[in-house]
Amino acid sequence: MADAIAQAAQGAWQESVLERVEWQTKSVKSFFLRPQYWQSFRAGQHVDVRLTAPGGYQAQRSYSVASAPELAGLYELVVERLSDGEVSTFLHDVAEVGDEIEIRGPFGGHFVWGPADGGPLLLIGGGSGVAPLMSILRHHAATGHEIPVVLLYAARTWIDVIYREELIARDAAEANFALLLNLSRDAPRRPQDAGGRIDAPRLSATLAGFRSAPQLIFVCGSNGFVEAVTDDLLDLGLRPETIRTERFGG
Repeated sequence: MADAIAQAAQGAWQESVLERVEWQTKSVKSFFLRPQYWQSFRAGQHVDVRLTAPGGYQAQRSYSVASAPELAGLYELVVERLSDGEVSTFLHDVAEVGDEIEIRGPFGGHFVWGPADGGPLLLIGGGSGVAPLMSILRHHAATGHEIPVVLLYAARTWIDVIYREELIARDAAEANFALLLNLSRDAPRRPQDAGGRIDAPRLSATLAGFRSAPQLIFVCGSNGFVEAVTDDLLDLGLRPETIRTERFGG
């Protein structure tokens, strides 16, 4: 048993059971996997998922863990169905509760946060890039720390906001958390939200809302999203060492 756990900790592939599936939006689901040997992790890390066809063909994809480390025994993965995505289409269209799915990890040492890393924190996500930021938010709440956190989250429309109800509830209940939404193809529903994309003026206004400047900024989304946001942050005078990025695809 000890050897098997050590292998899992070192990144060996292992079977996990798909315990439950939850819809997030019309194209995004959460998949809750229970591995044989669960390893604790740092909020922001990811796991690899591997599928093997009967003929031996394999497809592999990395997904950030959206659950907090406090959800012992499970990894929650947020998966958007992409028409050309071999792993995402299988998970959405074929996988069923009770199926076994190969995973390894968690991995990652840069895009992570724990209370010892301090704050304030500015989290900036685009689309499914909110997944590792949710892990950070949930871990922040579970540890009970009073570090201020702001999530600036971009989605196409109101119904495309992943974890919308949870995020709004947290915004109302947690004194040290604020949610700001940018809807590129929809009208804002709340006074603090905005239409259009996240741009330099929006970032400037968000930064102005902090009592003291954020000590760490986490940016996660597509390549184009991350590059645009990071360039704007640097132009606004943020120090490069305070910015951590994670990119999802093209």
